[in-house]
Amino acid sequence: MQVSFILSLCFAKWTFIAGNPGPIEDVVIDRYSVPEHCTREVKTGDFVRYHYNGTLVDGKQFDSSHDRGVAFFVQVGRGRQIAGMDKGLVGMCVNERRRVTIPPHLAYGSQGAGDKIKADSTLILDVVLLDVWNQADRTQTHSSSRPRNCRRSVQKSDFVRFHFNGTLLDGTAFDSSYGRHQTQDSLVGEGWLIAGLEEGLLGMCVGERRSISVPPFNAYGEKGYGANVPPHATLLFDLILEDLHNSKDDVTVDTLVLPQSCARRSVSGDYIRYHYNGTFLNGLAFDSSYRRNQTYNTYIGLGYVIAGMDKGLLGVCVGEKRRIIMPPHLAYGEHGAGKEIPGSAALVFDVHVVDFHNPSDSVEIQITHKPNECNESSAADDFIQYHYNCSLMDGTPLFSSKDFLTPQDVTLGADKVIDGLDEGLRGMCVGEKRRVLVPPHLGHGERGAGDVPGSAVLVFELELMALHKGLPPGYLFVWLDSGPADLFKELDTNQDQEVPLEEFSDFITLQVSEGRGRMKPGVEPAVVIGDMFKNQDRNQDGRITPDELKLKVQEDRENELHEEL
Repeated sequence: MQVSFILSLCFAKWTFIAGNPGPIEDVVIDRYSVPEHCTREVKTGDFVRYHYNGTLVDGKQFDSSHDRGVAFFVQVGRGRQIAGMDKGLVGMCVNERRRVTIPPHLAYGSQGAGDKIKADSTLILDVVLLDVWNQADRTQTHSSSRPRNCRRSVQKSDFVRFHFNGTLLDGTAFDSSYGRHQTQDSLVGEGWLIAGLEEGLLGMCVGERRSISVPPFNAYGEKGYGANVPPHATLLFDLILEDLHNSKDDVTVDTLVLPQSCARRSVSGDYIRYHYNGTFLNGLAFDSSYRRNQTYNTYIGLGYVIAGMDKGLLGVCVGEKRRIIMPPHLAYGEHGAGKEIPGSAALVFDVHVVDFHNPSDSVEIQITHKPNECNESSAADDFIQYHYNCSLMDGTPLFSSKDFLTPQDVTLGADKVIDGLDEGLRGMCVGEKRRVLVPPHLGHGERGAGDVPGSAVLVFELELMALHKGLPPGYLFVWLDSGPADLFKELDTNQDQEVPLEEFSDFITLQVSEGRGRMKPGVEPAVVIGDMFKNQDRNQDGRITPDELKLKVQEDRENELHEEL
């Protein structure tokens, strides 16, 4: 039997009697299962959906909406169903189960209905209420959790990403973004979503949890949707807003920490090293350079990174911390990146700038202390001793001569230290102190060295402790006066017309000690003297004779003459 018996137009007047009326007086209602929480009861004029099993007094079933798999939909109190059901539904809660006993005069009376309902039959209907709504209803929202700091809320024309669980009013699930492992993404106010959901999203903050109740006329109406949303269904959405942006958005930059001194700000074309934590607007992390224990290094303003980062890193100071928020059209767009970054995701980067430089940078020298007297300064070929502290731009210490208790020594221009340090040590007076910044192309380059990371700007705190002036290229010894008139005679102390190494060494050592001559600095004296002797002992017999002895000046003149000839 179809549902025609319920649709019979019975307009009998009645008064509701709860309890146990006489057998033919009124409906009898047995509320045998009542939900603990009942937020709304059926009133006359409400629209309802319910399932029922209909039986006669003898227990024979005459109809069942369960068997058809389609709930019954009707407006209560408007004569669209038998009068007994109009009465029996009033005051009912969603998910309540009632047994409604209806006397004949409030059912089909003396006429009966079809073959199964005889005349003057009392009807017993087991009813479960699935839905109730009214034309005066509106979309209702309730926020169960809202972030304290809400800089922005959803407006029309915004693009949102949210997760949701969708249920009917009786709790039956009809959809869930969690089951798809993917957010629901949509423009708001453009008709991409049902009207009630669009309305319910307005004013939400990222991270907010909201329950939205949508009456059928703001949802899928009388047609329903697919197999899971029946016609005339109120929809409940429990959702959390994950992301929010607008196509007109630009990069947002918040300065979190600004160093007290900032001598320089980054510009397009600079090469920058920075640490970052990358999160979505809801705080969920997707990447971090700290986890890799390695800075991210790149040129800025030249398209080497996503457009939002290119813009967000302009104008930073070394040591500055920034929060850079970028919409998806300035990040990875609607396609996202890999498994970690979904499409249409706004990104948040908390950035700490470690250092930056430009490929055109030179060594930067700042004199922090200059002695009152400075008779001579360091230059190429000089042998110097100096103390130093070396660190990165963020203050991370790398090396210090203080760790070795003695100054560092080097011959300038001998390619024994990085080019930038060699340059920074020139022109110094003994006792002078300097702060020297060395860009990586004059330091350890893009690969780094040991504890020095690649592409790192180095900071040296220098103090010159001693200076030994160097000799011209190719010289091992120079006279500080005119020198002996007859050098071989002075060398040959025993006048035997030959000078062995011991005799030669004693003579040179004496000249240096008396201040008449100076050997090449930075090399052991014995080594220098041995090289000098070897240069003069031209036949390598262990002795220098008058014919072999020639000064460097004489050799240079002979070479020039040879070239002229």
